[in-house]
Amino acid sequence: MRKIQKIRNFCIIAHIDHGKSTLADRIIQVTDTVDMRGFRDQFLDNMDIERERGITIKSSAVKIEYRSQDGNVYYLNLIDTPGHVDFTYEVSKTIAACEGALLLVDAVQGVEAQTIANLYLAMEHDLEIIPIINKIDLKNARIEEVRHQISDLLGVEEGIILTSAKEGIGTEEVLDAVVARVPPPTGSREEPLQALIFDSSYDTYRGVIIYVRIMNGHIRAGMRIEMMNMGSGYEVKETGIFAPAETVVDGLDCGEVGYIICNIKDASEVEVGDTITDVKRPAKGPLPGYKKVKPMVYSGIYPVSNQDYEELKSAMEKLRLSDSSFMYEPEVSAALGFGFRCGFLGLLHMEIIQERLEREFALDLIVTSPSVNYRVKTCNEALQEIDNPTKFPDSEKIEYTEEPFVRCYLIAPSDSIGVLMGLCENKRGEFVSTKYLDPTKVQLTYDMPLSDIIVDFYDKIKSATRGYGSLDYEFRGYRRSHIVKLEILMNGEPCDALSSMVHKDRAREKGLELVRRLKESIHRHLFKIAIQAAVGGHILAREDIPPLKKNVTGKCYGGDITRKRKLWDKQKEGKKKMRRIGSVEVPKEAFLKAMRVA
Repeated sequence: MRKIQKIRNFCIIAHIDHGKSTLADRIIQVTDTVDMRGFRDQFLDNMDIERERGITIKSSAVKIEYRSQDGNVYYLNLIDTPGHVDFTYEVSKTIAACEGALLLVDAVQGVEAQTIANLYLAMEHDLEIIPIINKIDLKNARIEEVRHQISDLLGVEEGIILTSAKEGIGTEEVLDAVVARVPPPTGSREEPLQALIFDSSYDTYRGVIIYVRIMNGHIRAGMRIEMMNMGSGYEVKETGIFAPAETVVDGLDCGEVGYIICNIKDASEVEVGDTITDVKRPAKGPLPGYKKVKPMVYSGIYPVSNQDYEELKSAMEKLRLSDSSFMYEPEVSAALGFGFRCGFLGLLHMEIIQERLEREFALDLIVTSPSVNYRVKTCNEALQEIDNPTKFPDSEKIEYTEEPFVRCYLIAPSDSIGVLMGLCENKRGEFVSTKYLDPTKVQLTYDMPLSDIIVDFYDKIKSATRGYGSLDYEFRGYRRSHIVKLEILMNGEPCDALSSMVHKDRAREKGLELVRRLKESIHRHLFKIAIQAAVGGHILAREDIPPLKKNVTGKCYGGDITRKRKLWDKQKEGKKKMRRIGSVEVPKEAFLKAMRVA
């Protein structure tokens, strides 16, 4: 049997917390891929932040040797994927490198929003789907109900595997199903080299590590290769596989997943989705690659000390290697100095990026309030996209504004339908449809403004449904809407880092909440601080922080009252001068609190 016929490339897809990483752990243990002394839970989650939060952020690959019931040894390339909606791009990259997918569904939670979204991604790429019901050992498992949900979703009743990844039940049945049902890779070793770059990372000593799936041909150390989209050429210094640690091999053949190193030191020279080919015998054209991802949420990231600007720039270049959905460009703030305007796929994505920059690169950062991309038509200019409040034009110049809308799919217990509908309507949602997945579970579909769901909407769904609700959304386009710029003034001076773009009907509510939180966060100064929220020239809310007091007459004992009045008047004039020339120090905590105002 040819080697390519023994290769199986597959991934695990599911909603968040349905047991993907645990199943990957059991597969690694059953196949003795890792020595038990070196094993740990969530083995493929390499970052501390993943294990602490209990979520997968980055897709991770591992090569497994498995002897099946037919006596043959098969080479399984497993890629574990994230389950949160903010990391869908990671899932789409992984799917492009596979021929099959394990669709994992929690026996208690059942089919959820991201289950459906990830399934549709896999079906678009014609992957072989192997449905699995996990956590069957739990007392409240609803196996038959979940089986019906999967049958309705896939249109099949046979081939659903029952497992408990925690207890190790059904793991070998899963592996046998992968061997029997997932097709081997297509392509030929004799064809010109075509390798898809599906991920990358950075090593201080070895440079950029490029993760590849060989679609055609083969690759060896010493070969001269070319990035077909970037047009740059390099010599391959090292080839290897994930076993699961990086293990050097002689070369990678058609159908295999592994990595190559070419001593590339500049992170910008590698683009995820690019095609690698042989310089001497190039392919006719590049592979389709990936659809360009568009950020949904924007925010400013600044170093607390301006001396760390170059370090932050270098850190972002390296971080973007492992997360190509993260976008950034330089910007300058009057209040915060030099920094970057960054684009993210969601609020969790933004939190993870901030935490990784602070942990992995030892940076102290300030992150401004998140916003979405609005469109503004001015009287004498074409329609332009605005993602930064500082670029928002004056109201008298604006002809109309547009904001992004998304279609939200909420899956929750049917007894929560009234609470969820009220929540959606409070967020300016427009009802589209209701669909009962079974007598106890319903899917609500709403069209909603993206700006109203990025901050706390997911948390409110979880609270309203006792943790059983789930959310997925897709971009639907722009609609006309009355958007205004909400400014925060400190003693009459605008603080651009705290400004935001907001719907007119929400401006007063958000302004009141912002000034209240800022009053709680900003320390008292030697002069009075007036915090105001304004739209245009109209003040919507105000809070005052009283000055620190000093008893200037404490040294006076007796004497005429005019002596005390003279000291009081002198103090009053000093405070007026200080207010004129003094600057208000806004602590990092104030920006964090402002960021959480919906």
